[in-house]
Amino acid sequence: MKSWLIVNSFVNSEKFLEIYELIREQAVKHGIEMEIKRTDELMCDVLSDFRDFDLPPFAIFWDKDILLARRLEEAGVRLFNPASAIEACDNKALTYLYLKKANIPFPKTFFSPKAFSGTGINSLVFLDAVEKSLDYPIVIKEDYGSFGFQVHLAKDRKDAEKIIKDIGYRPFLLQEFIEESSGHDVRVNVVGGKVVSSMLRYNPSDFRSNITNGGSMKKYELDEAQEALAVAASNCLDLDFCGVDVLFGKNGPMICEVNSNPHFRSSLDCTGVNMAKFVLEHIVSSQR
Repeated sequence: MKSWLIVNSFVNSEKFLEIYELIREQAVKHGIEMEIKRTDELMCDVLSDFRDFDLPPFAIFWDKDILLARRLEEAGVRLFNPASAIEACDNKALTYLYLKKANIPFPKTFFSPKAFSGTGINSLVFLDAVEKSLDYPIVIKEDYGSFGFQVHLAKDRKDAEKIIKDIGYRPFLLQEFIEESSGHDVRVNVVGGKVVSSMLRYNPSDFRSNITNGGSMKKYELDEAQEALAVAASNCLDLDFCGVDVLFGKNGPMICEVNSNPHFRSSLDCTGVNMAKFVLEHIVSSQR
């Protein structure tokens, strides 16, 4: 069986290369010939529909290049995850629209009005409406971002105005701060609609729990509500596999984010569970 692992052309850090190799190793165990393809190796005219490529029947799409993913699907390649699911996870605002439709709880959230590079944010009238509903501190989070780098905490109006000015015309969210979950959440890895591992992420020095930002991790046993919530989030976004970040809410768990290509090296180190094993088992069963 032939397949591709499609990865970003410009992300070449050691931790990403480790993930790619973990996936490829599991493919080999299942007798799958998996070739790693960088996105810049798949350049072709839109009208050619990849006629000059020997396309595989399926590929693991470990990137967020939505246009490329859609084109490959139109050419007949089955993608894990599908383009629509990757798009819904990559845009955090879009994620919340899917969660809302499925009645899945998440923090109270406002979307920023659309701005343009030529004008930027030249009025903060919308912030008045947000302040009527949310108390400070308020989480301000760019729609696109990874590892918590584009997530900020505004302690007051002045703080919020500075953060918004720095973000510029890029789209962002203004969100309720869940104090009960400050500095800690649960990363839940879901494959094929089932939880395969979970860990507690915590950081006493930051409201963000991301490991890359200095957070720590330890094994964590989910309760029934957390497990059901993570699976529901994965299912409503039509994901084959994902990492779901679950917050500790005052009235029960809620979703923070859903990651279509989770960096599972940390959870492997923490739990001993290799997510790649379950991903490949899911893919093989899906091909039967």
